[in-house]
Amino acid sequence: MFRNLLVTSGTILLLAGTLAAQAPMKVLLIGQGPDGHPPATHEYVAGLKVLQKCLGTIKDFEVSMLRADEPWTEGPELMARADGIVLFLSEGGKWMNNDPKRLAALKAVAARGAGIVGLHWAVGTRDAKNIDACLDLLGACHGGPDRKYKVLETRFQVVDPKHPIVRGIESFTVRDEFYYKLKTARAGTLTPIVQARIDDVDETVAWAWERRDGGRSFGFTGLHFHENWKHEAYRRLVAQAVLWTLKVDSPAKGLNVEVSEGDLKLPK
Repeated sequence: MFRNLLVTSGTILLLAGTLAAQAPMKVLLIGQGPDGHPPATHEYVAGLKVLQKCLGTIKDFEVSMLRADEPWTEGPELMARADGIVLFLSEGGKWMNNDPKRLAALKAVAARGAGIVGLHWAVGTRDAKNIDACLDLLGACHGGPDRKYKVLETRFQVVDPKHPIVRGIESFTVRDEFYYKLKTARAGTLTPIVQARIDDVDETVAWAWERRDGGRSFGFTGLHFHENWKHEAYRRLVAQAVLWTLKVDSPAKGLNVEVSEGDLKLPK
């Protein structure tokens, strides 16, 4: 009887471990409504729908899209259950600091090693007092009164083709608004992923950051224009960055990020 009890207990533990291993990774795509920019720019919700489509074929991923317009009081509880968070919203540094519970929840997300991704204005702030929050969570920030940004046609240059974030991605010419001359964290390992030639200088516009807490963050300052989601390189960069922050390997030839023309259209 005692032996049967041991076997039964062991079986229960084995089944519990198997169920835990099969639990899907929860990824939250957090966006907002219009922020006063012209139509077809800063289209956070529409852009995240494209990203959701790109991540939708990955096994054992549960990808949810949330609209975090203020006051977004349910945010801290929702983020507490996430394995990864993607922020594509207005003035991320300010948004993080708008609610002490929100900032505490984001810090808790980082402390347990979850992945964090920031896109375009989500990595920035007008007010210098919000820079530290961005640096602590994303590793770099487009912030303060001296921040730099420019709309131009330039080279989207892959820095290290062997990095898993850029598998299947080649350099090309693109028109976008890039933030540059970024503030960067003093701790952790920050790796340039993509650079853009701006004013005769190769500026880092996408980076991977291995945080001191053991987690990973990624930032990309492009994607001002919604139409740039049409570029396979952009879609693959962001989708594979999400995988990298979650410590999930991307395919050797790059993730399938095929979308339709309908997926890219803005709502009327």
